[in-house]
Amino acid sequence: MNSSLRQRPVVAALLATTMIAGLPAVPAMAQDAAAPAASVAAPVIAPQGTVRAITVTGTQRLEPDTVLSYTKLRIGQPYSQESLDQALRDLYETELFADVQIRNDNGALTVEVKENPVINRIVLEGNKRLKEDKIRPEIKLAPRQIYTRSKVRADVARIVELYRRQGRFAATIEPKLVQLDQNRVDIVFEISEGPKSKVRQINIIGNDKFKDGELRSQMVTKQSRWFRVFSSGTSYDPDRLAYDQQKLRQFYLTEGYADFRVISAVAELTPDKQDFIITYVVEEGDRYKFGDVKVESDIRDLSGDSLTRRLPMKKGDWYNAKQVEDTVDTLSETAGLFGYAFADVSPDFNRDKESLTMGINFRIANAPRVYVERVDINGNTLTQDKVVRREFRLAEGDAFNSFLVKRSKDRINSLGYFQEKLDIEQKPGSAPDRIVLETNVQEKSTGELSLSAGFSSLERFIVSASITQRNFRGKGQELRASVNYSAYSKSVELGFTEPYFLDKNIAIGGDIYRRDLNSFRYLNNNDRDTTYEQTTTGFQIRAGVPITEYMSLALRYSLNFDDVTLDKGTYYSDPDGAGPLGPQCDPLLAGRYLCDAIGKRTTSSVGYSLIYDTRDNRIRATRGQNVTLSQDFAGLGGDVKYIRTRLSAAKFVPLGGGFIFSLTGEGGYIHSLEGDRRDATEQLVDPIRLTDRFFLGNPQMRGFDIRGVGPRVVRRYYTTSTDATTGVITGVESTERNNRTDDALGGRIYYLARGEIEIPLGSGAREMGLRPSVFVDVGAVAGLKDPGTIDFPGTCLVTTGTGSTQTSTVVRAEGTSAAPICSSGKHNSGTGFAEKYLGDTLKPRLSVGFGVNWNSPFGPFRIDVAKALLKEPGDDTKLINFNVGTQF
Repeated sequence: MNSSLRQRPVVAALLATTMIAGLPAVPAMAQDAAAPAASVAAPVIAPQGTVRAITVTGTQRLEPDTVLSYTKLRIGQPYSQESLDQALRDLYETELFADVQIRNDNGALTVEVKENPVINRIVLEGNKRLKEDKIRPEIKLAPRQIYTRSKVRADVARIVELYRRQGRFAATIEPKLVQLDQNRVDIVFEISEGPKSKVRQINIIGNDKFKDGELRSQMVTKQSRWFRVFSSGTSYDPDRLAYDQQKLRQFYLTEGYADFRVISAVAELTPDKQDFIITYVVEEGDRYKFGDVKVESDIRDLSGDSLTRRLPMKKGDWYNAKQVEDTVDTLSETAGLFGYAFADVSPDFNRDKESLTMGINFRIANAPRVYVERVDINGNTLTQDKVVRREFRLAEGDAFNSFLVKRSKDRINSLGYFQEKLDIEQKPGSAPDRIVLETNVQEKSTGELSLSAGFSSLERFIVSASITQRNFRGKGQELRASVNYSAYSKSVELGFTEPYFLDKNIAIGGDIYRRDLNSFRYLNNNDRDTTYEQTTTGFQIRAGVPITEYMSLALRYSLNFDDVTLDKGTYYSDPDGAGPLGPQCDPLLAGRYLCDAIGKRTTSSVGYSLIYDTRDNRIRATRGQNVTLSQDFAGLGGDVKYIRTRLSAAKFVPLGGGFIFSLTGEGGYIHSLEGDRRDATEQLVDPIRLTDRFFLGNPQMRGFDIRGVGPRVVRRYYTTSTDATTGVITGVESTERNNRTDDALGGRIYYLARGEIEIPLGSGAREMGLRPSVFVDVGAVAGLKDPGTIDFPGTCLVTTGTGSTQTSTVVRAEGTSAAPICSSGKHNSGTGFAEKYLGDTLKPRLSVGFGVNWNSPFGPFRIDVAKALLKEPGDDTKLINFNVGTQF
């Protein structure tokens, strides 16, 4: 019998950009086979003959024997129509073939196959919101694999799911084939991403006690509105849907509704697949009050009656599930303070539905007192083990104490060597009364390369660079170097600190430095000249020891060599020394305060700082306080004698919801130990020299310029006008900023206070490292003696005689200092001026503003925008300041 079995081909003709979705499904039966009718007993199929020969044709990559291995057809064995159909099904199930035919010539079988193409490459088109590195891992097909339709469908499904996880439920993926030679194809996934599916509406059904808006405010998911354009909570997320149900339940439980439940939560996609409408059906139930509340303790060191009296909830208060959870945590911590690390605190609830009360019995089960068996430290690849271990307040063999465990965690975090995810796990030891403290740390960059830039009306462009390694050689040592450059100052500093000298809890350190300060003032046309130059070369050595867990003492000694000079050609009379007195600083040119500042002197000082610090993290505190009292005594040799006292304090309070409030304040006073000092004209001057005073402004007080607050001398020059009729030249005090000089003098006393609230952002912003804050700064500096201002009316050029006998003489201008005049001759403009002493008052200066810290890809970035609301005449304000750095 000659018969031919032919299967309809899966791909009749693979043309360029053929739609995969349009391919016909592959039938499982032979072309002429019909489904048998249902019957009680399956009919017996008689063999049609014996296989005499099998020939395989059409193969390109596969061997004929490999093709036959997928079937049960063998030479010499009988065959039937059913066995031939089964051979077809077996070959198609391999997904290696696009078309299969079996021809029968009286037992001589010819198997003709057409192999599926090989994938040449996979192309993504249309993906803009999701980059290829996000999509490629979801695609299981790869070049040089055999193309199959089922694998393409699976990849499409995975890509669609990836877009849905991004909130794009309208995304569609259209796969296409591009036919190449040698039976190869390119697979092109044409992606239509569509808009991000938003939450159009959140409906709540069944709520009578609380309004919809109040309940929506408890949810993470928000309704899409124009004012939430930057919010990530408006996108639909199935995980957030489940989380919001828990948030609703938590809210009702804190309000006393113990029977509250969410009956259903349904998210419906709108027909256009653009938005979701979420509907919650809730059952509020009755509101409960606390009934009898008590503590029962099976631990002998814990008195149930004593703990009951300290419970925050009382009988008759509205029931609050959050308060119950917090009480369980508090009782567990209390048990931990006595060494019972594994104490089990469980609340037993007694619900009375008639009286609507909830009685609670907090039961503390008996547990053995626990001792620290071992302290394990994992993850410190760079930091030496002892650096972490010495911050532990518990040692092996000590009785467990939960407070000391928390304190150890805070101290390790304060090192700044590890990520903030640090945790100390409590694991059972080798015996019931033994515990293992396992610390898992994750190293982070401790080297800092900081680059700061800014612009100031006083300093123009400012550049500062510093390099610090806070964990040098993994030993916790700090090594730092910094360079600062601006038109105002230049400095180079080197420093080193060893926190545990000879493995003892004694810190030692030292700094050497060279600082050059060039003070500028404004001239005409906004030009500037240098007033005084101060060069300071010196060193400081330090030592610190702890007094208690929270208090420490720091000692220091400093030796500075200062040289303050003025340009002789600009500020000296007789700069060449031709006169009998030689070069002298001229107050008319420099001002008395500058003439008094010049000279060389040596300052030898010894000081101490008494520090009380309970902050949970010294680098980025969220709670606790810090108080520092410092005093420095200058006069241990040298030319300068004074006592400088400073007091600073800071308080950090978490406000909940991620908000952190900080209140900081500081103040200082410097008292001279010298007698009265007089200048070259024998006038009394302030005994505290210009270079030893307190200065206030940016960056300590935002909203003001560098040294922009406090006492200063402003010198305004006269502009002249000539009367066309009389020829009289009159000087008028200029009000132009570019026609004055402004020199900050500092003060002997100052204060500064700051209130700041750090504002939490969404998870996305937190991952970017954005930490915005709003702040208020208030402060002042004052306490100088009047430096003695000068009013100089200027000079007149008086001409007498005629011809060869004509002479010119420079004389002092006539009139008052406020209106000098030259009745004849020519006024020497620019030499007349009037000085005013401003800003010497303790009246508060106030500024408000906002700032943002950002851990950018370039490094830490900080920008502040502050507006000065209260200021005094003479103060210099500044609106914006920023700095940027990097870490390594």
